[in-house]
Amino acid sequence: MFPKVPDQHKTGKPLIPNGLGVSYVLFTTVYLFLIYFSGSAPASNGVSAPLTLAVCILFGGFMGLLDDWMDLKWRYKAFMPLIASLPLIYLAIENGLRTSISLPLIGIIEFGEAYYFLIIPLIVMIVTNTVNQLGGLNGLESVCPAIILIGLMALSPAHLILMLGPLVFWMILAVFNLQGRIFVGNSGSFAIGMNIAAFAVITNLKLPLLISILPYVANSSLILLAIFFTKKRASVSFDGKKLVSDHRRSLVTFLTYRRPLTERQLVAIISVIFAAFTMVALITALL
Repeated sequence: MFPKVPDQHKTGKPLIPNGLGVSYVLFTTVYLFLIYFSGSAPASNGVSAPLTLAVCILFGGFMGLLDDWMDLKWRYKAFMPLIASLPLIYLAIENGLRTSISLPLIGIIEFGEAYYFLIIPLIVMIVTNTVNQLGGLNGLESVCPAIILIGLMALSPAHLILMLGPLVFWMILAVFNLQGRIFVGNSGSFAIGMNIAAFAVITNLKLPLLISILPYVANSSLILLAIFFTKKRASVSFDGKKLVSDHRRSLVTFLTYRRPLTERQLVAIISVIFAAFTMVALITALL
């Protein structure tokens, strides 16, 4: 039913079903529509949060499918999420969401109208693309987004119902992904990235989101700087047991630079890094 691709970091490179992230898109969309029709959604005086979230996740999944089918170039993938920011902009305007952000040691920064037409599109574009760029290892594409989503949900109990079912479903996929039995694919990574961005905008959790995604931003910055200055992409060598690299062009290669690690060890280290930044985000938001 799903196309199979070789697992590059397993002995013998076994074929693994790819693109299971589509099931998350379908489940989450149905779940959010049921939440809307059942009247269980958080009270709103304007545009519906579950319907807006469903539209964003659908577009993220569609974008991932396009990438799987057509192997889109990054210049297209970078800006396509801007289309998905349109329903979020409409929701923010109609529901009167805060247009400011409070930064530690700096204070409150008011963006005004620029929040709707500049900041929201940037949030969607940056989060979706940076989440998609960190992958290639079993569990990496599923565990790290789950950590961030759990943190955002903990800070927004009023909107917990929106993500409770989808999070459970994503965690099930993460278990199979961590075991190397499935890949979520681009459809999964784009959908969950769009999910995180949209949920953070809807719940006004801009600063926690910013802190939580810093490892993603660091990874993407290393990748883009390497391509810009050296015209070379990040890659790791696999000797049948461990991964190692001779350069530092991404978060994965930075951690494995002349330091052989098993795939499980590497995924665990990166997951701990995300957990640490998410914990900082939680503490900062609660202070």
